[in-house]
Amino acid sequence: MLGGCFGGLVGFGGGAVMIPIMTWLGKLSQHKAHGTSLAAIIFTALVGAGTYFLHGAVDWKIAAILAASAIIFARFGALYAHSLPEKKLRRAFGLFLSIVSVLVIVRGLLPSAGQPPAFWVNLLVFLSTGAGAGFLAGMMGVGGGIVMVPPMVLLAGMSQHLAQGTSLLAMVPVSISGALTHHRLGNVQTDLVWGLLVGAGIGSYLGGTAANLLPELYLKLIFSGVLILMGLKYIRS
Repeated sequence: MLGGCFGGLVGFGGGAVMIPIMTWLGKLSQHKAHGTSLAAIIFTALVGAGTYFLHGAVDWKIAAILAASAIIFARFGALYAHSLPEKKLRRAFGLFLSIVSVLVIVRGLLPSAGQPPAFWVNLLVFLSTGAGAGFLAGMMGVGGGIVMVPPMVLLAGMSQHLAQGTSLLAMVPVSISGALTHHRLGNVQTDLVWGLLVGAGIGSYLGGTAANLLPELYLKLIFSGVLILMGLKYIRS
């Protein structure tokens, strides 16, 4: 429920909350926590995307473009996580999250081109974003919204609500791809999945509903705050 609520609120899959709980309290290995988290995120993202859709904050076409490239790279990310130590990568990723959190806040102060980006520019942004999000989703056991949302807001000019709802929808097939790869590698604790699915589904609905009732400025502040906390955690790990 905690993972789903945070995921629905800020457009993540909730893995950033579920993984620490599973490793600290459930005593799972890091690899198993990542794989099990991805399996639960499938349902979290589905319920969260449905909630955003009811509020008109989902773009199906953009979600399909994001998912198309992300599905391919999610498998490589899962394989990479299984085979290599990740200490330096986790620290680099934490630094990336901290920088992005600041950019989201100051976006309104940055110079604007004065017109929406061209179609091919947006297409390149979405395909590149999907590839990066897919790889990190498979590697880190998160849904990929951490990576998807900032470029959608900063580069494509989407609103925070629309970016979060669209990223949640794109996470569904991405999480399936990553979770299946982790399952084949033995990194999914199957006896925990059903409990996580039920709790995450309820939490995702509550978080998604709350997000669509908040003004965009507050949503950005929450989003950035979560990114900073996560970034510090990864840097210190």
